[in-house]
Amino acid sequence: MFKKWVRRVSLSTTTRGFVETSPTHDKPQDSYGGSVDVAGTTTSATAIKTKTVAEVDETGSSKVPSSRSSSYDNGIDYDALYEEEEEMDLSMEAHGSMITHLLSQVKIGMDLTKVVLPTFILERRSLLEMYADYFAHPDLFIKISELDDPRDRIVQVCRWYLSAYHAGRKSAVAKKPYNPILGEVFQCHWDIPGETQNEPEVKDGPVPWCRRDQLTFLAEQVSHHPPISAFYAEHYNKKITFTAHVWTKSKFLGLSIGVHNIGEGVVTLVDRSEEYIVTFPNGYGRSILTVPWIELGGSVEIKCPQTGYYANVEFLTKPFYGGKRNKVTAEIYSPNDKKPFVSIAGEWSGLMEAKWHDKNKTEVFVDVNRIPIFKKQVRPIVEQDEYESRRVWKEVTAGLK
Repeated sequence: MFKKWVRRVSLSTTTRGFVETSPTHDKPQDSYGGSVDVAGTTTSATAIKTKTVAEVDETGSSKVPSSRSSSYDNGIDYDALYEEEEEMDLSMEAHGSMITHLLSQVKIGMDLTKVVLPTFILERRSLLEMYADYFAHPDLFIKISELDDPRDRIVQVCRWYLSAYHAGRKSAVAKKPYNPILGEVFQCHWDIPGETQNEPEVKDGPVPWCRRDQLTFLAEQVSHHPPISAFYAEHYNKKITFTAHVWTKSKFLGLSIGVHNIGEGVVTLVDRSEEYIVTFPNGYGRSILTVPWIELGGSVEIKCPQTGYYANVEFLTKPFYGGKRNKVTAEIYSPNDKKPFVSIAGEWSGLMEAKWHDKNKTEVFVDVNRIPIFKKQVRPIVEQDEYESRRVWKEVTAGLK
């Protein structure tokens, strides 16, 4: 019923004219675009005096250590390290000399390729795992397929999309996830309340040990130059999927770092032969000399070619003087209409309200602080394959603790 994962990745990366590179290029690339080394080393693993994540053979090809060990080893519970929600606060003022050295390498407008970055700015997980947080509210996602009216469906797509960003940040402080190596994968799933527990497994699905009543997720680093991540989610019973690819490019902006997310995602309703195409906002790391924080900015389009419904979303950056962080607005249009039937405004990290123009009514659209975040379920590291994210980076994660 669903297309093979490999074919989906191929379609995603070639649609935008991207070309996959040789698998020998497996050096971690910056999640902000391009390769980025950690201060004083060539890999982030050695920078914190732990075992290297990738070993290079005589031909120049790299390989991930293949030995399997217990998830609890040398007194360290590696699985527990990834489950910790709290990240230590980060103040750049305590690392003045290192920041001065970092700034000496860059110029305004420079692409952050081959720039040496210190380990203390790292978040303890892979970029591929961070993408899974788009589905921290899986109930909002699968509800799209349950609605009969196309107008209700485009509204629900926007509700899920606008609620998808807040869960990706574990703290208010901006930190950078690990750079995935080429071929690295991350797999997980979510249990949906109210779903039965005796459904059969989807053996040919993206996560073959998961059931038909679970939302499954698979991400893979499919290119090194340029750095492209592809990810896919599906709920078998609800006949809904999401396919996406993202190429991240970054620039130094003086006191900020700008991240341009190039690519798109597609929500597919299989039974309706209906697609909702979405793009992604830019990201900005602000106040990099003091306490860095992240915000989103830029225009996003959500459209359904089959029904003609579409939405324009604007992520607003904070003004230099005054104003609030994390502001967002959105307008949703019926086919061929020039005026929206609903306007949405608020904060993507909090409350968003909807004004229905045909009803002259304003109500809560979604409040992300009042809806539950569903915990993603990940296999124990001891059961993971050698290129799965948590296994690849477990020593780095332990070293950063």
